[in-house]
Amino acid sequence: MNLISSDDLSKEQIMDIFEIADSIKEEKEELTLKEHAVQALLFEKTSTRTRVSFEAAMAQLGGMSVYIDAQTSQLKRGESFADTARMLSSYCDFIVARLYSHKNMLELANNSSVPVINGLTDLEHPTQALVDVYTIRWAKKNLKNLKLVFVGDIAANTANSLMLTSVKLGMEVALLGPKGYMPESFYFNKSREYGKIDTYSDPAEALEDADVVYTDTFVSMGQEAEAEKRKKMFAPYQVNTKMLELAKPDAVVMHCLPAHRGEEITSEVLDGTRSIVWEQAKNKMLLAKAILLFVSKE
Repeated sequence: MNLISSDDLSKEQIMDIFEIADSIKEEKEELTLKEHAVQALLFEKTSTRTRVSFEAAMAQLGGMSVYIDAQTSQLKRGESFADTARMLSSYCDFIVARLYSHKNMLELANNSSVPVINGLTDLEHPTQALVDVYTIRWAKKNLKNLKLVFVGDIAANTANSLMLTSVKLGMEVALLGPKGYMPESFYFNKSREYGKIDTYSDPAEALEDADVVYTDTFVSMGQEAEAEKRKKMFAPYQVNTKMLELAKPDAVVMHCLPAHRGEEITSEVLDGTRSIVWEQAKNKMLLAKAILLFVSKE
């Protein structure tokens, strides 16, 4: 089974992944992959947490990883993603890819004979969404009827995957960004098929009764040329102490990292008592293990 989009997983499958993660965390049983399993990490985009979490996860599950920097591979010289997939899947048991184009991710998956896991594209970040919702479940014990507010760039890849995953599990999602700035229509409309989701430009309106306040960088990879424009556009949506006062007193704060302190979030909030950001980051490896185990059995 491939994991390319958050919409590839049903509610039941998401919960299956969470149950695997719980088993690992609680050490209920020793879970391993087949002996000498090999994971290819094919990355065009830079990475810290995704790369290290999947490498460490594979090592702890008894396998090994081969890291391929796309810039120093034959992709740089024009080899297609289809041919790359055919070759890598004849050597490896899994392919975790982090690419600029979602279209190229689909080409990779469609030509691979082994599971392909999307470690981020311009449109989606499904593994991060699983980490996020699992962490919310840990913090709040229950997901149904919780209200999650995504603040800032509500058209980003992280927002696309997170809204899909959240509403499938019974959460309400509020997308808070500048007036007239809308989320990706496909992901917004698809999410509405599963649950309650809406857009807001007024922080007070969006954050009323919020249980989770989530933000991400204002300038994603590949958007550096418009960095100053984007920082100015999203500046009123910085998650700071004043904004957090608009949410419930027990609301938690999340950020998928890396954080740009003083831009989308202040250090006071990021390091504050209501932040679960570091638990969220820690769960990256746990969910990487669970995802590898899940796709290997499907």
